[in-house]
Amino acid sequence: METQVRFTSCRGVAFEIKPHADPFAIATPQRAPEMTSYGSNRFWLPWSGGSSSRVAPSSLTQRSMSKASSHFCDLDLDLDLGGNEGNDVVFKTLEEGAFIEPQKHVEREQAKVASNINPPPSKPSRGHESSRLSVILLDQGLFTVYKRLFVVCLTLNVVALVLAATRHFPYSRNRAALFSIANIFALTLCRSEAFLRVAFWLTVKLLGHSCVPLPAKTATTSLLQSLGGIHSGCGISSLAWLVYALLLTIKDRANTSPEIIGVASAILVLIALSSLSAFPLVRHLHHNVFERTHRFAGWLALCLLWGFVILTVAYDPRTKSYKSHELGSRLVRQQEFWFTVGITVLIIIPWVTVRRVPVKVSSPSGHASIIKFPGGVKAGILGRISPSPLSEWHAFGIISNGKDEHMMLAGAVGDFTKSLVANPPTHLWVRQVHFAGLPYLVNMYERVLLVATGSGICVFLSFLLQPCRASVCLLWVAKNVEQNFGKEIKEMVSRHPRDKVIVHDTAVHGRPNVAKMSVDTATKWGADVVIVTSNPEGSRDVVNACKTQGIAAFGPIWDS
Repeated sequence: METQVRFTSCRGVAFEIKPHADPFAIATPQRAPEMTSYGSNRFWLPWSGGSSSRVAPSSLTQRSMSKASSHFCDLDLDLDLGGNEGNDVVFKTLEEGAFIEPQKHVEREQAKVASNINPPPSKPSRGHESSRLSVILLDQGLFTVYKRLFVVCLTLNVVALVLAATRHFPYSRNRAALFSIANIFALTLCRSEAFLRVAFWLTVKLLGHSCVPLPAKTATTSLLQSLGGIHSGCGISSLAWLVYALLLTIKDRANTSPEIIGVASAILVLIALSSLSAFPLVRHLHHNVFERTHRFAGWLALCLLWGFVILTVAYDPRTKSYKSHELGSRLVRQQEFWFTVGITVLIIIPWVTVRRVPVKVSSPSGHASIIKFPGGVKAGILGRISPSPLSEWHAFGIISNGKDEHMMLAGAVGDFTKSLVANPPTHLWVRQVHFAGLPYLVNMYERVLLVATGSGICVFLSFLLQPCRASVCLLWVAKNVEQNFGKEIKEMVSRHPRDKVIVHDTAVHGRPNVAKMSVDTATKWGADVVIVTSNPEGSRDVVNACKTQGIAAFGPIWDS
């Protein structure tokens, strides 16, 4: 069986993906005879629940210029399972669905489309895999906010380190370990879901007013979305400071103990291992290795950090022994102690909220599953679920009307999401502290265009089901919605005014130029900002096209 590839995005959301050759290799379906009267230059966006339909120029059906991708938001996926999974269904596509009446026309149209679809190659090439990695790491720009924050954070630490090494900053030279621990606290804070939930909420409360200039809102959005740059910069900086502190300690080994040097060395090895596992190439190709190494190496390093702090405070270089007398009072006077307390609290908070809860899992098709949980959730929130909390966690957008229930829509792409379809569980582990992502900032703006492809719709649906401060318009590009995502998802979309929700059915009208479609819709809607959830290439194309036209746009970024 081919190895499943995963990468993270959308505020830590782990998307399970499988590489393939070209998801865009789909021929434009021929127009059915029944629809030739609609004209040669325009096509209809069919809608249920009435005879009227939205009309869009046929120029929007141009083939997208995005590169091949394999993301759960892709419109077409070749999921050749191969190997030992003979009992699994071989899925030709992930997102399929249409709003067409009557049913007979649906069947005829789908038959015609199916006859015109060329099956993509079953095996990916190395070129496509490197292309995806290139898009994730390079094509998003060499001077993104993420990379600027990384450089600024690293530069400040390097300057302080150089000043310490040249004896121009005595405090940092004498407290090098403190600077390392402070960097660890900062990187933990940037990844604390509880802290970020508060930060996002506070941002919306303070900036979610019409009197706040749009540039201030977009700049804040870029900052919050790119906090991973600080996380990475502080990670490397903590390593540098710890190496420097260890060198000074070894140089002055007469005034320290072998235990302190040994513990510090072990912490250094663990942090280095955790950092190497987070290297983009490793993280992209071996996400499970990254996730488990990051978690368990981090936990072990934290335990050793407590030992390091206690040993350092307890050790008396004059008597070359450890003194436990008044150890507690001496600890609370040390800055290292309080930073370590902060790190510990931030790491523990999500885990004390882990619960095993009953769930209802339904599969409208073999392509996706709907997981329902008790309790309402605010719009723009994401959640994590797990079959085994110590080994893996999977994050998904949450669909909720904010009342009694919420649900997740999981495309059957990876091993875990396929198991939800093949063997639906009755219980799953959840973190009751849900986290905020980019969509949560929708309420900070006045008019917003939400663009989604395939399963990416899930994180936006709550804005249609709940009262929303912003005036939103939804553009969804997908295939066979009811067939693959179920009647319930279809009804959530179709019950809203047609000027607020636009659905493009690729099974009927072919693959559109999503970037051009987004620009045209944003212009017509008068959007302050465009927020897109798609595969890396599609998100990049939409964001770049909107920015070229002077429209602020945001999409998932690497390590956001």
